[in-house]
Amino acid sequence: MSIFSRISMGGLTAAALAACTTTFAAAQTPAAPVAPAVAERITNPVAEFAGIDKITGRIITFDVYIDETVQFGALQVTPRICYSRPETEEPKTDSFVEVDEITLDRKIRRIFTGWMFAESPGLNAVEHAVYDVWLKACKQKSDVPPPDAAKSGAPQVDTSKPKAAAAPATTEPDTDSTN
Repeated sequence: MSIFSRISMGGLTAAALAACTTTFAAAQTPAAPVAPAVAERITNPVAEFAGIDKITGRIITFDVYIDETVQFGALQVTPRICYSRPETEEPKTDSFVEVDEITLDRKIRRIFTGWMFAESPGLNAVEHAVYDVWLKACKQKSDVPPPDAAKSGAPQVDTSKPKAAAAPATTEPDTDSTN
């Protein structure tokens, strides 16, 4: 063999290098396409928020049903969707939220629209002059009755005026003919 027919690269011939490259490329190509492992997102009916009143220093946790608006101080919080992951997966909880402020002249002004992340509460928390609000969790159940149950089915309490003391029973027949 002449020196020109054999190219040496650190002890490997060109033929050996080509064989190694082909073997390496074959080992890197998967036998079948493999889909990436993606954890299933769970859609939850309740978003749990925490809020701080900076004047009193009080931190309050409150539940809000999806598409329901709850007032916290001068803020109105409305979650539109709340996602979480199964307990077996890495926690990733996020919610798309709209927050409005009721101004002193009783006008409503949108101060926040966007995603909040429970694992990074400082990333997209609502920072107001008096109130801060952030997402804590997404839940399947809440101790707060759902908004539909509050509108229908739940007993209504009349708070307009106190009831008078019950009148003594009489033996006179009922003259009301609307039976």
